[in-house]
Amino acid sequence: MPAEKDENPERKAELEALQNALAAEHAALYGYGVVGARVGDGRRREAQDGYDAHRARRDELSRRVTALGGRPQAAAAAYALPFPVPDAAAAVRLAAELEDRVAGAYADLVRASAGARRRAAAGSLREAAVRAVRWRGSGVAFPGLAERTTAGSPSPTATGSADAL
Repeated sequence: MPAEKDENPERKAELEALQNALAAEHAALYGYGVVGARVGDGRRREAQDGYDAHRARRDELSRRVTALGGRPQAAAAAYALPFPVPDAAAAVRLAAELEDRVAGAYADLVRASAGARRRAAAGSLREAAVRAVRWRGSGVAFPGLAERTTAGSPSPTATGSADAL
């Protein structure tokens, strides 16, 4: 979705980052549907908790986009999974990947925001990083930045196609 018209470049950048984070949340919700269907019974509650957290973040981001004068981006009908998910082990890997991608989108939002909105984005990044660690069993040095392919470029989540996870 193209960025909404706004003469203020900082506001425009924040609105674009909000829309990208919203798109990442839509994709995470779709992915968690797959995770929940494939993950073992011992981690099903964790999958439900992740789904619920992403649904709450999606709703919050939609409100923030509207508050800045934008129209919240709608979810795609379906998303391409980054790899096949035939079993519980693959579902766990997918959940960690989803969280890494969401963290990347929130890292971009942290950079584009200020004040209380930046703190909220940082909190969302932290929550995604913690969920990724729980799924993966280990962390990364700089959550949200691990996806960057070159220094200073936006995360793949922020620039990827609307129908890719």
